[in-house]
Amino acid sequence: MSKHEPRIQVREAEASLTWLEFSGDFKLGNPPAELNIPSNWHGRTIHFVDAGITRWDSTLLAAVSGIRKKLEAAGVASDYTGLPAGAVRLLDLAFAVPEREGSRREAKKDDYFTRVGKFVLGHHDQVTEVINFIGEAVLSLGRLVTGRARYRKSDLWLVIQQCGPQAIGIITTISVLVGAILAFVGSIQLKMFGAEIYVANLVGLGMVMEMGALMTGIILAGRTGASFAAQLGTMQVNEEIDALKTMGIPPMDYLVMPRMLALTLMTPLLVVYADVLGIIGGGFVGVLLLNMSPTVYFNQTIEMMSLWYCSQGLIKGSTFGLLIAFCGCLAGIRCGRSASSVGQAATTAVVSSIVAIVVADAIWTFIFMVIE
Repeated sequence: MSKHEPRIQVREAEASLTWLEFSGDFKLGNPPAELNIPSNWHGRTIHFVDAGITRWDSTLLAAVSGIRKKLEAAGVASDYTGLPAGAVRLLDLAFAVPEREGSRREAKKDDYFTRVGKFVLGHHDQVTEVINFIGEAVLSLGRLVTGRARYRKSDLWLVIQQCGPQAIGIITTISVLVGAILAFVGSIQLKMFGAEIYVANLVGLGMVMEMGALMTGIILAGRTGASFAAQLGTMQVNEEIDALKTMGIPPMDYLVMPRMLALTLMTPLLVVYADVLGIIGGGFVGVLLLNMSPTVYFNQTIEMMSLWYCSQGLIKGSTFGLLIAFCGCLAGIRCGRSASSVGQAATTAVVSSIVAIVVADAIWTFIFMVIE
């Protein structure tokens, strides 16, 4: 046993006089061994003495407190005045007022049905908030159609600019790369059959039916959806939304409706732009790697295009824009009153938008397959 290891030894001078000798280092992470209370100590007074305590901290206080409680439960008195003076003063403070019964919070694990009930109630509140938000959005749209919505047209044009022209740079980069990747991956298999010319079909169909709308939606979810949530969340923290309500201006008309309208209108236009750039990106691969002439590539693309294929991407794009705006504005309106809540709202907006986009894409794809 190391000389620095904490030790609590029992020393009995006579039948009625017993000492507990404390020695060694009583430091955090180095607790002493547990002391067993003999049955023949009943009615005695146990004296705690310093028999060479080198260093001590709250570990010594915790050990003394634990032993003292055990002794009291066994009907044994104790005297800790023989310990270091600093420890005695702290123990006096700790034992000056008895612990109130029931003050300790015992960790109680809920049973299965209780956990299920709490889960249902928690999600019930979230579903109610979503339904209320949808209802308010529909009413706001009705006021817009009838010309009774209270909003500023300049704000609408500003949001349109933020959603559309300012997103062209990132849309251009991603679309060209996605088109090139589709062409490169498709060419690996088509080369085996000498059908490299059908790379144009693959890229064209992949972009206009699926990838153009999907990639645009994901980009806007991370760029615009998070921005909506952060803007509205900051206004919630600064109590600007409460001020609008006080002045009788519906936040749904003034803040939410212009954003939803702008993103729903601009997303299909960005999808068309992404489709064109993706086809051009695939053309680079076809011309540079597959030795196709630009005329053959683009003629092959135009031949396989149809209004039905192009409309699928536009329908998906409009749906994605509406979902992104909805998730972003909902997360912002539901934001708490702290600075950290703004970050959480932005994260929630991005995650929920991407999930909604993927689910909506799967639903539209299934519907188009059934119709076709």
